[in-house]
Amino acid sequence: MVKASISRLKSRLSDYVKLVRNGEEVLITDRGLPVARIVPLDSERWLKTRVMELVESGLAKPPAAKLPKDFWKLPRPADPEGHGLRALLEERREGR
Repeated sequence: MVKASISRLKSRLSDYVKLVRNGEEVLITDRGLPVARIVPLDSERWLKTRVMELVESGLAKPPAAKLPKDFWKLPRPADPEGHGLRALLEERREGR
């Protein structure tokens, strides 16, 4: 675990964030006393929690089934008239 004072953290925040991204924990001290700890996120657990929050709030629906393994390699559907883009832009204008 790496220790950093508040003043050092403020001046070198990017360096400490890089350490955390690489799995390191950073203990923040104020006048030598520990006050906080920065730890890496368990991104998979965080994502599942966030998705569940969206589902519970009604902003998302849970998946009906798993995507096929080759899903991202499938060709995108054709939309020569641009209906999809128009719908997206309309939703953005309306703040949805």
